[in-house]
Amino acid sequence: MGTITQSVDVEAPVSRTYNQWTQFESFPQFMEGVQEVRQLDDTHTHWVTEIAGVRREFDATITEQHPDERVAWRADSGPTHAGVITFHRLDDTTTRVTAQMDLDPEGFAEHAADKLGVLDARVKGDLRRFKEFIERRGTETGAWRGEVDRPGS
Repeated sequence: MGTITQSVDVEAPVSRTYNQWTQFESFPQFMEGVQEVRQLDDTHTHWVTEIAGVRREFDATITEQHPDERVAWRADSGPTHAGVITFHRLDDTTTRVTAQMDLDPEGFAEHAADKLGVLDARVKGDLRRFKEFIERRGTETGAWRGEVDRPGS
């Protein structure tokens, strides 16, 4: 299993940045290869992706969520992966968004992409596009400020 860690500094307050990230259905607008994300309920999402011609559908569970701090998830089906996005207030108008993901690639193409750094570059590009998306809009498309406590907490 590989770990990817990438960060981007966004010129937006932490609340606006976090609020936009909780709008999972907007992810196809800035995430390469993500065709659709449906929010099923407060803690479950359904994803449709197409990467290198391979279409996958999978469900994911939000395992922890704290406004303006973090959103963590794990895949329930499909390729094994989990991660956390953290939000760090740098000042009143700047937020550092850090993505840390653990991935267990499936199949030859995904293993090759992992070894060649393609997956790392994709996460970096997705964060850069998220930055451009929220900065260009000047406001979030919505917000979900609910709490999800880590299992066993």
